[in-house]
Order: sequence, then C-alpha cells, then structure tokens
Amino acid sequence: MSTQPETLDLQLEPEDNARLANLCGQLDQHLRQLERRLGIEINNRGLSFRLIGERQSIQLGERLLIDLYADTAQEVLTPETIHLALQASGADLLADAVEDRLPEVVIKTKRGLVRARGPNQQEYLHAILKHDINFGVGPAGTGKTYLAVACAVEALESDRVRRLLLVRPAVEAGERLGFLPGDLAQKIDPYLRPLYDALFEMLGFEKVNKLIERNVIEVAPLAYMRGRTLNESFIILDEAQNTTPEQMKMFLTRIGFGSTAVITGDVTQIDLPRGQPSGLRQAVEILKEVNGISFTFFNARDVVRHALVQRIVNAYDAFENPQPLQAPPQEKT
Repeated sequence: MSTQPETLDLQLEPEDNARLANLCGQLDQHLRQLERRLGIEINNRGLSFRLIGERQSIQLGERLLIDLYADTAQEVLTPETIHLALQASGADLLADAVEDRLPEVVIKTKRGLVRARGPNQQEYLHAILKHDINFGVGPAGTGKTYLAVACAVEALESDRVRRLLLVRPAVEAGERLGFLPGDLAQKIDPYLRPLYDALFEMLGFEKVNKLIERNVIEVAPLAYMRGRTLNESFIILDEAQNTTPEQMKMFLTRIGFGSTAVITGDVTQIDLPRGQPSGLRQAVEILKEVNGISFTFFNARDVVRHALVQRIVNAYDAFENPQPLQAPPQEKT
C-alpha cells in the first residue's frame, strides 16, 4: 500500500483469445481474486495489462499473471488454481513483511477512541489528515468507511470543518427493489443506512438527528451533489465503485476551499449494469500521479470482522477453494 500508487504495464504473449479468456475467468473472476488478495487494481485491454498499487504487490501480480498465462496452454484455470498460485507465491508473507512506518494515529470522538488496526489502516488515517482528496480501495470489512467517518466526526468536533456530507450512489445491489413507499427521504434512506450507523455509534442517536435537522450533517444520494460547491466540509463518497465516470468527475469537481474528501469503494463488487465502466476504476488510473491526492489499497488481510464472522468467511473460502487431498503419512516400520 502506498499513498502514491505505482503503475506497471505488462504485455502477455503469444496472442490467443481463448487463453486470455481462460486467464481472466468468467466475468473476470480470476482477476478480481488476484486484486482482493494482493490489494492492487488490474485493468486490461486484450493482452495488455496495467497493474496499479504498491510496488511489491504489483511486481508479484506481474509474476503471477505471466505464470498463470503460461499455465493456460496446458490447463483450464479455476478459482482453486488461482488460490493455490497465490499461496505458492508468498502473497501472505508479503503482507506479513509490511511494518509500521508511521506513528500511531488515534481518532478521538465523544464515544471513545478509534484506533487503526494494522499498517494499511494507519497509513490511511495519515493520508486523510495530510491530503485534501483521498481514495480508500479494497474489500468490504477493511474499515474504509468507518475510519473515514471517524475522521469526519473529529474534524467537525474540533471545528476544522463546518459540516459533514456523506454520499452514496443509489444503485441496487443486484436486487430489483421495485416501488418503495414513502417520501423521497424514506426511499433513499436504505441506501445510506451504513453511514447513519457509523454516525450513531460515534456521536449518539440524538445528537446526529439534531445535527441533521440543522443541516450540519447531510446524508444524501450522489445525484444531489450536482451544481454545488462544498467549502469547509468533510465529504465522504461511499460505495464509489458504483459511480459512472461522469458521476465521479462531477463529485470531484464539487470540492471547495477548506474541504476534505474521502472516496471509498471495492472494485470487485460493482453493481452497475453490465458494460458500464466504474468511475472509481477510471479515477484511480487517471489521478494516480496527481499531487495532493492519496490512494490506499487494502487487501483481504486487512479485513476486520467479529471472530465468528471471520470463521464463517474462512469456512466459505475453504469450500470454494478446496485444497487437494494429501496422502496420509506412512507409518515407519
């Protein structure tokens, strides 16, 4: 992970569309699997690949893509194949080798202290405090949104900003919700519930409602940002993988003087219509070299869960990626 991601371009050979499809997997599931485990972003046009992320991670990703593409000449790749290749590559050891390089940041709220868990979260907090625009990209459960809300609450309570804006694109997550009863606020509230939950935990139910009534806190769908200029504000765009490129550009150009923006999302869980590019994916590639913008890439090792949930996740991983049977040890005679 780095606040300034690096880019690595890779051209695979020989050209073979069948082998390319084998490498990428159905709906690019193999590439998404590599992204989650390595904490990088992988974009491709045909056999031309671009890897974005921390240097060691993209170098490991390059080696894996080359080796896996070579394997496609003899076998059909599966999620199990990708899992075993990642295990053999030492991806987990790479994550273990990352050491804390920055002093600990502790976010103070009236409900208690919020601390980073692990070096990625630590650098994420440092980046938010240092930069005006920050991207947090990675799997669900890595603390991207929660830590951003904590920073926003601290900025408001210390009078560094005058208001908080928490924004999400109102995109259905693979479900057809149909007609929703109620007024406009009641229709969009379900999409914004995770943001409310984090606010309630840090400020308390009554104070959050009072601040919302005074328009100090605004929780709204992304479409409401069009045409506005947001000065002295802390703005969080959550679920940014479900923005279109046009929406992302619109959001980024709303930011005014004295404001901080945090954009969070998981590029492996895009709910946009098939064929519609993600604004988050495009923004990472376009803005990766712009000064003043930070990028934090989380991976599967950063997931923070309840102990029971973590065991459930591990059980599903074992079911979906079964290990080959090993011969029992032979008894010594």
